[in-house]
Amino acid sequence: MDFMLYIKFFLGLLAIINPVGLLPVFVSLTSHQTEVERQHTNRVANFAVVVILLVTMIAGQHILSMFSISLSAFRIAGGSLICIIAMSMLQGKISEVKRNQEEDRESSGMESVAVVPLALPLMAGPGAISSVIVFAAEHNQVINFIGMFLTILTLGIVSWALFRMAPVLFKFLGKTGINVITRLMGLLMLSLGIEVISAGVKGLFPTLIG
Repeated sequence: MDFMLYIKFFLGLLAIINPVGLLPVFVSLTSHQTEVERQHTNRVANFAVVVILLVTMIAGQHILSMFSISLSAFRIAGGSLICIIAMSMLQGKISEVKRNQEEDRESSGMESVAVVPLALPLMAGPGAISSVIVFAAEHNQVINFIGMFLTILTLGIVSWALFRMAPVLFKFLGKTGINVITRLMGLLMLSLGIEVISAGVKGLFPTLIG
């Protein structure tokens, strides 16, 4: 098992989901909840993220085959989407690909925010789903699926731990500190998106390699 491969996969997903950048959103969405309710929301949200990404990992290739979409074409589409989200993150913002104003207004009236909008689309959004589908399609052996399962589970635990300490971290880092981390994650995401697009272009137009 190539551990560096899964470390790269983990860091890519961590940059795309960006739980540190979502700390202010989590604090805002759970501001009306008690501490017990907030921790319950945290557990449900991260469990939902793990389930969504695992289902994507298993079903992603079948979905592509169903619509006769080549992996190279999906790489270009997914990479472009990751780049769009990354450009917003470089400005210290949450991209409207993940969340728009209409969803903001709708979520403010929800009693439970764990699954929607926190888990989907804020955490397991289009960028994370695209990344998992591409990775699973490229590495579709059983041993790789086990590695991906453990990686996604680890990501869920890390995200849960960060959200558990959300109020303390938010006060410690402040808006400026969180924006700095978000921009660094955005830069990493942009590099990842360009790499995915490049692989897709080479797959569609192999003569460009030569």
